[in-house]
Amino acid sequence: MTTTAIEALRADRDALLRICEGLSDDDWAAPSGCAGWSVQDVIGHVDALFWLVVDPSVLPDAAGLSTERAQEIYVDERRSWSVPRLVDDYRSVSVKAIDQMAELSAQDFEVPLGDLGTYHVSLLPNAFSFDHFTHIRADLFAPRGPLATEPPPTDAMRLDPALDWIAAALAQQNPRLFEELEGAVDLVVEGPAARTIRVGPGEPAAEIRSDGLAFVRWITQRGTWEDLGVKASGPEEILTTARLFHVF
Repeated sequence: MTTTAIEALRADRDALLRICEGLSDDDWAAPSGCAGWSVQDVIGHVDALFWLVVDPSVLPDAAGLSTERAQEIYVDERRSWSVPRLVDDYRSVSVKAIDQMAELSAQDFEVPLGDLGTYHVSLLPNAFSFDHFTHIRADLFAPRGPLATEPPPTDAMRLDPALDWIAAALAQQNPRLFEELEGAVDLVVEGPAARTIRVGPGEPAAEIRSDGLAFVRWITQRGTWEDLGVKASGPEEILTTARLFHVF
């Protein structure tokens, strides 16, 4: 699992650098699919995340803040950077961070990630792979993002680590919603990286079915079931709760 996550992260890191090479000034300034962030802000975000692995001291102090608020502070610091500086920084720090995560993954300890939860260190590459997968495909490219060209592949190699992260994070990041569930829900992913993620108590009472990219989009609240062609069946009260699941 870890090797696949590292491979997927390296693949999307390389893909993102190629995307950056083809962006115009207007592209960099265009609003992304991530509310309030431009395309350049999205790159600033993934750049800052890698520094959290390599050397957090270079980032602004965000101790005690929520993950979302901390990311806003990191992104805001990079808004004054030139595009060449940002891309060069991302190119350099990403190599160091991915190499460090590959080494850490062989160890056995838990990593607290604030309000995101606590995870075995071997899942750290999955978190980063999920973040890259989502921001690239759902925030940079159409229909939510401004880029109209073909996005990087959505294949099993890239989807598997993202889905592993979602499966690990769901309960920790949605504790109140899980308490409300009155039966288990089968989250069925079709196509590449096909799997069923069962959440909630008891026997399955509801099923939510989609392809992998649609699943990532709705579970990150980047699209509605109706818009993404998601098929859901089961008691309405359970489905109403499941609609609110949100993974970061």
